[in-house]
Amino acid sequence: MGILRVFKWLYPGMKIKRWIIVCAAGLLAVMWGTAISVRAADAAAILIAGMAVVTIGIASLVFGIKRMMKSMIMMVLPDEKEKELVDIVYAKRQLSKGPKIVAIGGGTGLSVLLHGLKQYTSNITAIVTVADDGGSSGKLRKQFDILPPGDIRNCLVALADAEPLMQQLFQFRFEEGSDLAGHNFGNLFITAMTKVVGDFDMAIKESSKVLAIRGHVVPSTLKRVTLVAEHRDGARTFGETRISRSTSPIARVYLRPEDCFPTPAALEAIAAADMIILGPGSLYTSVLPNLIIKQIPEAIRASDAVKIYICNVMTQSGETDSYGAADHVQAIKEHAGEGMIEYCLVNTGTIPEPFLDKYRRENAVPVVADVERIHAMGIKVLTENLVSAVDYVRHDSDKIARKIIDIVIEEKYKNSAFA
Repeated sequence: MGILRVFKWLYPGMKIKRWIIVCAAGLLAVMWGTAISVRAADAAAILIAGMAVVTIGIASLVFGIKRMMKSMIMMVLPDEKEKELVDIVYAKRQLSKGPKIVAIGGGTGLSVLLHGLKQYTSNITAIVTVADDGGSSGKLRKQFDILPPGDIRNCLVALADAEPLMQQLFQFRFEEGSDLAGHNFGNLFITAMTKVVGDFDMAIKESSKVLAIRGHVVPSTLKRVTLVAEHRDGARTFGETRISRSTSPIARVYLRPEDCFPTPAALEAIAAADMIILGPGSLYTSVLPNLIIKQIPEAIRASDAVKIYICNVMTQSGETDSYGAADHVQAIKEHAGEGMIEYCLVNTGTIPEPFLDKYRRENAVPVVADVERIHAMGIKVLTENLVSAVDYVRHDSDKIARKIIDIVIEEKYKNSAFA
């Protein structure tokens, strides 16, 4: 069977045979020219002729091999017009040399960050919360007894190097009027993959191959957890969706069951990281659910990586009403302890007035950059215009990615300069 597979390269239309012939001719020319040169060592003219034949043979051999390799590569490319060979080489070679970055969080904020970072490195690991219990993810979680796929899907699409149509397919949401109303195709795909391979973690890995992502996406835990908020008035709210809708100030959040542990891949990524990023994203329902998992805070503290928190641009009604940037940092310290943050990246860009009016109606305002309070905690503060205001007020993925890479380079230079 192995010999038959080899002969398949000689089938019509493969565009391989011609280059095999060129290589063979080149090899024969090298052998013939070498034989002439050896036998005519005393005859200068014949020796020169023999060397010329060898040179032509080597050139033919190299040319044939290069063209044959190009033909083989082009046959496996999705569309050579859409994706040039140079882009593939760059992504595989250059980006693989980029810094090792771990991004921890969930929701839209994390996917925005990942979309920017993948332009600079493919050594990215997204550690994603699995506490979501609303929308399509919540329905699939209950019906099929799996971990919620929504935040995972968003991160996979953000890191995807696949065709744009494939990315659109994974984000496609079914409209009202059918049994699939409200469901997202990507969520259904991950659910089906989980049932096929029998394991949620393996389903993510297989889905990553389909989307050809730059980096890795891993759940923070494989335990089916429920997020619980304890409010300042002593009341408790169960479930991420209910917490995000609550209007009572939050004192702390915790997970049930409490004896959940991180995935080995999450711990390995943290230990090997050059930089660990917390956020951006909902403080109590996207960032902190990862940091209250046992062993994760300890692993972050033990890591030599640069640790940075990207503070949200806007407050969130019911979660962070009247919070300044320092209040966000304080909440992380109270839940996960000291040593989690070295840098805090805070937006100081101006938000257009029409967006301010829109968010005021939702009881949300820009997060105050109370720099001095953060400095007093022993944390370095970086202020920058990080705003993107198109349909919503969000972080600009390119701006935060460039800032993060600048910090990594600066820290590496500083460490190497004083090593």
